[in-house]
Amino acid sequence: MAPKVLNIGLIGAGEVAQVIHLPTLSLLPHLYRIISISDLSPTTLSSIQSRYPTIKTTTDPLSIISSSEIDVVFILTSDEYHETYTIAALAAGKHVMVEKPLTLSAASAERILEAERKATNGARVFVGYMRRYAPSFVGAFKREVEGIDRVLYARCRGIVGPNAYFVNQSGTSPVKNTDFPEGSLAERDRLLDGLLQEAFEAKEVTKERRDFCRFLGSLGSHDLSLMRETLGFPESVAGVSVNEPFYSAILNYRGKGGESFAVTYESGIDAVPRFDSHLAVYGKKKTVSIQYDTPYVKGLPIKVRVDEENEYGEVVTREILSSYEDAYTAELKELHACLTDRRDIKTSAEDAALDLKLFKMMFEQYERQK
Repeated sequence: MAPKVLNIGLIGAGEVAQVIHLPTLSLLPHLYRIISISDLSPTTLSSIQSRYPTIKTTTDPLSIISSSEIDVVFILTSDEYHETYTIAALAAGKHVMVEKPLTLSAASAERILEAERKATNGARVFVGYMRRYAPSFVGAFKREVEGIDRVLYARCRGIVGPNAYFVNQSGTSPVKNTDFPEGSLAERDRLLDGLLQEAFEAKEVTKERRDFCRFLGSLGSHDLSLMRETLGFPESVAGVSVNEPFYSAILNYRGKGGESFAVTYESGIDAVPRFDSHLAVYGKKKTVSIQYDTPYVKGLPIKVRVDEENEYGEVVTREILSSYEDAYTAELKELHACLTDRRDIKTSAEDAALDLKLFKMMFEQYERQK
């Protein structure tokens, strides 16, 4: 029997929509049909309609949420709008696929969870942590890590170059316009300021605090969410370094047998055009790492490397590639299965709220060190 085709409405037509979601959804016509897309910029919408003439465009996001045609609302806006549109979609009985981060404060995440509990039509939230759906992560990496008897140490790294370098080689030619309606930028700033006040518990939102929170919500949430699925939630944060545009932390963990170990988190953005994003787990006789490349160039392999000692005391290195299928395609296939087969959603709003809890722990340690 052919799978049910889900009708999609997208809110936000920026880079992630143009480079990732519109092309990927278009390659899955047996699972999804894009009905409409909303954005504040009429010029951007005009450009998208010229490329995708069957898609309706609107500058009113609420018209997408209220449309009886739509099964799933994709929220691809900047972070400060995620709560507003997620709650509105849930209240309308629509499933939500919201790009990470879910939001920027723990209090905001709780409001979203409450809205999901009250949602009609069994509406649910799926958060877009695509790295956690990469076939090499779900398959080879987790399987090999499970074979480590005792974790001694782990490293979570995300150090990347300018985003534009990769986007310009994606073949998608995204447009960026700023013909926004009067007052929209002030509204965006108001929403962001409210979330930051919650995140820092009414402390003065300095530029350093603002940059720290925004960074964790953008690049940081990818790495830390992957770390959580692999190793669980840390017991505490031992230290934090805040040196924009680089951030690092030492996290205290407890292993399966109760033994303690540390995880180093290190991340930043510089001007070198490379993408060094990996998670490495060290055992006594085995190290397992997964290396991600930029997701903006479709089809780049995500590889797992295993270094271990064999019975002869020799070093053996293995490289494993579970699939060439990109993480975004795998993610959207899983989203469809979760919504049509009622599977559990692993990157749920409840799961994503743990990132906000971890961010808060990092903020608190940062404040203690000042």
